[in-house]
Amino acid sequence: MFRKQNEKGFTLIELMIVIAIIGILAAIAIPNFISYRNKTFCTRAESDGQSIAAAVADYFAIPSYVNTPTTASATTRFLGVTLSGKSGAMNTVTVSGTDPNSNITILITDTSRRCPQAYRQGAGSTTWTQTGSTLVYTKRIRLN
Repeated sequence: MFRKQNEKGFTLIELMIVIAIIGILAAIAIPNFISYRNKTFCTRAESDGQSIAAAVADYFAIPSYVNTPTTASATTRFLGVTLSGKSGAMNTVTVSGTDPNSNITILITDTSRRCPQAYRQGAGSTTWTQTGSTLVYTKRIRLN
């Protein structure tokens, strides 16, 4: 059969090639997207650790404050810093160390438990520990 001159459209082969190209692009993009999304959980805990460290340094900048705050463990706010996460999956913080001239340890528990192991090991950092299904980011500061 011959096509008429004014008929327009795509052939089945052309459509199949386009679908194959889209499939290849999706096969490349989707794993990268999932990887980036999972890394945000690690970054969220690390960001909370930085924010809490800054808040603790600010707390000890007041001369009359010589010991760590009495609320040394919190689930939503600590020293005015709101922790990351959604309700029911908020990161938690524990601050230990009573003397600002010695090490103060800040433990951020990643309640999402979705920080990938490759990220934690790839950083070459010993700041991430896993106990059972609990992931904890540790930050140590020393104020002088």
